[in-house]
Amino acid sequence: MDQTSATDIRALNEKIQAKSAFIELLEQEVRKAIVGQSYMIERLLLGLLSGGHILLEGVPGLAKTLAIKSLATAVSGKFSRIQFTPDLLPADVVGTMIYNQKTHEFSVKKGPVFAHFVLADEINRSPAKVQSALLEAMQEKQVTLGEQTFKLERPFLVLATQNPLEQEGTYPLPEAQVDRFMLKCIITYPNKEEERLIIRQNVSQNGKAIQPVVNLDEILEAQKTVREVYMDEKIEQYILDIVFATRHPNGHKLNELEPLISYGGSPRASINLALAAKAYSFIKRRGYVIPEDVRAVCYDVLRHRIGLTYEAEAENVTSEQIISKILDVVEVP
Repeated sequence: MDQTSATDIRALNEKIQAKSAFIELLEQEVRKAIVGQSYMIERLLLGLLSGGHILLEGVPGLAKTLAIKSLATAVSGKFSRIQFTPDLLPADVVGTMIYNQKTHEFSVKKGPVFAHFVLADEINRSPAKVQSALLEAMQEKQVTLGEQTFKLERPFLVLATQNPLEQEGTYPLPEAQVDRFMLKCIITYPNKEEERLIIRQNVSQNGKAIQPVVNLDEILEAQKTVREVYMDEKIEQYILDIVFATRHPNGHKLNELEPLISYGGSPRASINLALAAKAYSFIKRRGYVIPEDVRAVCYDVLRHRIGLTYEAEAENVTSEQIISKILDVVEVP
């Protein structure tokens, strides 16, 4: 690295340390309501800072709803929750046109998707036409009602939840929609000490109310700054090697994975891996991406983007095991 670029990176590092100062404050505020679950809180911040959506998988009662609601309050954002059920209609999500008999005109009634933070609870409980109603909102950040198109307010974060236990009467998300989620996070139970604190917090009456500590403009500014984080060509190559290894394992000396993978990550996987790595280094208050940042977010970005063959399912091979093998073999810069 020449002297000029070294100076540039030093200046960028100082800028990002200043711009990311609110992260600690935001985490502290959310922790007033959430005990433990550091992984979930960090991933929510990753999604918020990189403008991506998150699919959370975990059994009921792990504070998924409380986490996103707390985050929305802490950043002064508008929060809405949609409970997905088999009888839900697309209009219940995005809104509809209502005819006014007095004026003989149609007026727009906006749906709950018009918020900064949208919780799509148990998204796999409703049929495909309702799930797809979210697609335009998630990808284009806009909603079309009748002949009018409405831009959604920024920041816009969809957090969808899935219950891995009860699969009866559910509609699995199509691959095209799953791919729209930047991260898929698996939430696990808290440990004994954390659960002890959860019990105390919920049975006592002195719960602390969450206060807004950051405004939406600061979040939008942070989203712009995340994209300025420096990523070396070697890190870009590392990301490409990982994603291409999911598509062509043979070309990366991973012949044993060939019969286990039906399809690998799309170019969206590469984009999201780069963006999530930049957001992760921003959270760590660093102005440049290191290989550890890529490895830290790799499982969340890729676990829902690798298709498993029947052979893999028969052998109980998971996408996480495949990602681990790829990370073990692909050369770290």
